[in-house]
Amino acid sequence: MNADKEKWVLLVILSIIWGSSFILIKKSLEHFNPFQVGSLRVLIAGIILLPVAISNYKLFPKKHLKWLILAAFTGNFIPMFLFPIAETEVSSSIAGIINSMMPIFVIIVGALVWKFETTKKQIIGTFISFTGVCILAFGGGNSGELKMIPILLLLLATLCYALSTTTVKSKLMEVSSTILSAFVFSFVLLFPSIIALTSTGFFSEFTFSKDNLLGLMFVSLLSVFGTGLAMMMNYRLLKVSTPLFASTVTLVMPIVAIIWGILDGEKLTYLQFIGAGIIIAGLLFLRTNPKKKNHIIN
Repeated sequence: MNADKEKWVLLVILSIIWGSSFILIKKSLEHFNPFQVGSLRVLIAGIILLPVAISNYKLFPKKHLKWLILAAFTGNFIPMFLFPIAETEVSSSIAGIINSMMPIFVIIVGALVWKFETTKKQIIGTFISFTGVCILAFGGGNSGELKMIPILLLLLATLCYALSTTTVKSKLMEVSSTILSAFVFSFVLLFPSIIALTSTGFFSEFTFSKDNLLGLMFVSLLSVFGTGLAMMMNYRLLKVSTPLFASTVTLVMPIVAIIWGILDGEKLTYLQFIGAGIIIAGLLFLRTNPKKKNHIIN
């Protein structure tokens, strides 16, 4: 398969996998609490990638240890808990929509922390998408209840993803993607995930009932596909295409998340659909005709 066809295949598959992760979180929450879902997601990925980490331990970037720890916790630990906590209050569809704002936070974090160049166009696009988020937060539910706290948790999780992404881009590019993923989950996060899971009482309370096994299946699918495999495919997509093309996945993911949500009986208000459209419009505005070669979302 040539590179042009491969990038489209990867884009579609990756969008489906990542877009489906929000419904898998929701289904996992029907069997475990948010902290157990987050811990299990990290732990399972760490166990699966452990052989890769051990076989390549000599390549461990000791001189960049602090950056590896920062990238690991902000990209693959903290958000794993924030998303399940938030999804106890908001739908998986909204979680998928909010997650699409990651490029916005990449721009903000890149400019403030790593001194990446910020353009007027990026500021305008950020404002457009932020307006959409406000409409999502204030336009939900027939009861008129404001779901501001879960929205803020989702935004914080997305901010963490952006901090991790820019850290990897700035400090850890010399490590291959597969090995980096293995180090993150197996060497850095394996023991913290065990400690976190133990603190929830999971090991003392877990029984091999049909309900628990079904929940474990959902979390395992989330970990294997939505975490491990998706990360590797994303790095492959970056190799056979441009970062601009690869970032298009964040526009397709919410569509997949909304489809899954509707199939599962979730409902969005008309105002929330408008908010989602405004968020995507802001992201599309950011991605059109980049002028700088070193543009962070290029």
